[in-house]
Amino acid sequence: MAPPEESIAREPEKLPISTVVIIIAMQTEALPLVNKFQLEEDLDSVFPKGVPWVRYRGTYKDLNINIIWPGKDTVLGVDNVGTISAALVTYASVQALQPDLIINAGTAGSFKAKGASVGDIFLASDVAFHDRRIPIPVFDMYGVGLRQAFSTPNLLKTLNLKVGKLSTGDSLDMSPQDEESLISNDATIKDMEGAAVAYVADLLKIPAIFVKAVTDIVDGEKPTAEEFLQNLAVVTAALDRAVAEVVDFINGKCLSDL
Repeated sequence: MAPPEESIAREPEKLPISTVVIIIAMQTEALPLVNKFQLEEDLDSVFPKGVPWVRYRGTYKDLNINIIWPGKDTVLGVDNVGTISAALVTYASVQALQPDLIINAGTAGSFKAKGASVGDIFLASDVAFHDRRIPIPVFDMYGVGLRQAFSTPNLLKTLNLKVGKLSTGDSLDMSPQDEESLISNDATIKDMEGAAVAYVADLLKIPAIFVKAVTDIVDGEKPTAEEFLQNLAVVTAALDRAVAEVVDFINGKCLSDL
């Protein structure tokens, strides 16, 4: 019979969460949390030389917090949004930091048909892609890439967050083909990073949760880009409050407590 300490070591879900990686695509979304948790930019980067990825790190209560922002495009100077950068920084962060939990936080679109409103905060139950269309048996399922987020029933109940399925694509707008896939995915929230983070987290066996704040109503009357920019500042503030509450809840708990 294994000693108690050895048994616990084999069950990481029963160990207190220590290191958290928060993946955030936009600087506007990241900086308020950097200030909230009093993090500092890591100038001696754990990432490969020359990449624009930025790590903010520090200790908040009993947690080692790492906010990872993919930085800005070296040519165009805009945030490195989308699935490619999200997958790369998630992989690099896991390899370098070995986190106990990944949080992908960010803004998202949603649907009035699902009863959503601007400013709503969602915790994703499932994550999939809506723009990887491969109409060949089995490859079609691979393209959708459906994965479940880590289950957090106690977190959900305590913080009273909304729950919905998240669908990811590399375009801000919604083509007719995307719309068909979003409906097929039964999506409530639509973003540009989540499913890529979920893919890497699943590959490397790191629990991941997805906190998304609604900036625009995809099936609403306003153009998506216009509504997104109009609401970004206010909704980002709501997102940051929600992420801070999530981190406060996680502090001192094991994965199995979530």
